[in-house]
Amino acid sequence: MIDIRRTITECLPRDLLLDLEDRLAAEALKAFEVIRDNFPLNARRGREAVGQIRFRAQEQGFEEVVTKHGGMIIEDGCIPGTDLKVFQPFARFAGGPVGVILGFASMPEPRKVPPKNQSRNAGVTVNFHLQPRLDFDGSAPKPSDIFVLFLVSRDRQRAGLIEEVAIGVIDSGYEDFIFYEPLDRFLTDQARHLAVDQCRFLW
Repeated sequence: MIDIRRTITECLPRDLLLDLEDRLAAEALKAFEVIRDNFPLNARRGREAVGQIRFRAQEQGFEEVVTKHGGMIIEDGCIPGTDLKVFQPFARFAGGPVGVILGFASMPEPRKVPPKNQSRNAGVTVNFHLQPRLDFDGSAPKPSDIFVLFLVSRDRQRAGLIEEVAIGVIDSGYEDFIFYEPLDRFLTDQARHLAVDQCRFLW
């Protein structure tokens, strides 16, 4: 079984994750300020407009940041090794024997699986091998890349702000997270694991 945390740590640079956090938070605030300062909409319409602009701005910011950090945007809009189409910017990062296909999604609230769409549903199909199954005839898909989401949820109390940023892996049936961790905790654990590995190397 693949160690999900280790795979993500080996494939996704710490600076990438920090830059994504900063950029997506900045885009969320900018979207709020653009609507607040330029469009006299009522509360409901204002929230809807902010939501639309926020996601599109964050999506573009995500693509620019992952490209800057060496992520390879998926060519031809197809998940590698499949004929499944995607219409969002997914980027592949190679680490060891297993790579990470990184996508972006907004959550309705922390720890809640983001809405399913065609792209994310195609992405999670590669996570089939992360869930224990009986494979009597050896025909189950073999370990390859894993599909990981960089997740944000807006602050429901303070407009323009982000409540939580997290790293998540959704099961292949798109029902629940098989790995979920707030970004600050993930980065702390990442640093601790790297320190332990360095100590083992020195010994």
